[in-house]
Amino acid sequence: MSSKRKIAPSKLERKNYKWIYLFLLPSFIVFVTFYIQPIFTVFYTSFTKWDGFNKPKFIGFTNYINMFGNTAFRYSLKNLLLWSIIAAVLHVGFGVLVAFAIFKKPYGWKFTRAVFMIPNVISAAAWAMIYRFMFHDDMGMINNLIRKFNPDFHIQWFYQSPFAFIAVTLTWLFYAVIVTLIVLNDLFAIPSDLFEAARVDGASDFQLIKYIQLPLCRNAIGTSIIASITARVAMYEQIALTTAGGPGDDTMNLPVILVKSIMDLKYGYANANGVIMFILGLFILWLINKLFKMNESVY
Repeated sequence: MSSKRKIAPSKLERKNYKWIYLFLLPSFIVFVTFYIQPIFTVFYTSFTKWDGFNKPKFIGFTNYINMFGNTAFRYSLKNLLLWSIIAAVLHVGFGVLVAFAIFKKPYGWKFTRAVFMIPNVISAAAWAMIYRFMFHDDMGMINNLIRKFNPDFHIQWFYQSPFAFIAVTLTWLFYAVIVTLIVLNDLFAIPSDLFEAARVDGASDFQLIKYIQLPLCRNAIGTSIIASITARVAMYEQIALTTAGGPGDDTMNLPVILVKSIMDLKYGYANANGVIMFILGLFILWLINKLFKMNESVY
């Protein structure tokens, strides 16, 4: 049974390594200073009582106990679960559907791709304000359109349960251009020889999608699901500028709780929320990687 003998680097290679490390040092310092160190600070202060001004006072798991005992926090987790399912199935699904439609290059596909991009060049805050007026009971386009068929229709979308959750979801649900572009990039990267060989074997359009395009776009779809769900974890503007987490806690989420805690000078409690968001992001990344086997080659 033979084993490969490791070849020691030459003196010149060791000298080159020193230069590589030297050039990487500034980036490493910046990374530690502006990324690693703040993360450690957030984790440490999440176990303290801290108002942002005075020295943090260590209180153990009190912030986490209070957080999990808070009704608003439990509602935020429930909402996150629902939004994550909607994002993974409907949001990403819609983006993938548009990508496959554009890949066929129908008439006007370039114009469609450009128009589909427009919502993403407008800030989330601006879209939230646009939707506030769209769903306004008196001036809103939605209610006025419905009243043409039902004159007695009156709903305060962002202020009534369960309509507030639906209205907030609609502010992002169909804006899936990032998903479309990621999947479209993988579709155009598929070798044309595969399609030609499949056509020769008598494959239909549906079989091409099922056995070639979807499997080869697995990584792109998995990446899109990760991006979409983590965006729901960090979603703030759409809620803060429309419902502020209400009515009651129907649309509450972790970023709104975090910002409200900071406004109340409860920095330790806010950082405990930040730690939960951080852990959720890592868990989502691990879970989707496992489900889609994204570390494996698709070819």
